[in-house]
Amino acid sequence: MNDIIKNIEAAQLKAEVPEFNVGDTVKVYGKIKEGNRERIQVFEGTVLKKQGGSNRATFTVRKTSNGVGVEKTWPLHSPNVEKVEVVRRGKVRRAKLNYLRKRVGKSAKVKELVR
Repeated sequence: MNDIIKNIEAAQLKAEVPEFNVGDTVKVYGKIKEGNRERIQVFEGTVLKKQGGSNRATFTVRKTSNGVGVEKTWPLHSPNVEKVEVVRRGKVRRAKLNYLRKRVGKSAKVKELVR
């Protein structure tokens, strides 16, 4: 039974998975259907967490829009995610950045990783 599930999940994986980590600022190009039309909307923010594995892997992106914090969780291998573009790399020391939800302004920033 496990082999059947693994084969189904392997067929749903994307060929190219974008390389980004927690703390990075990314642009997520998501497909949105409105009636019979389809368009791409860009959601730019900081990656708070990555979780799951295989085709169930998800990542959460947070941004502030008009002074209100907005979070979206995207499936990594979803056909609705056109592409993920890294704007800048972040220097963080933990896997989940839940503490950023309580912060506002400059304290909500993540330091840039200089290589």
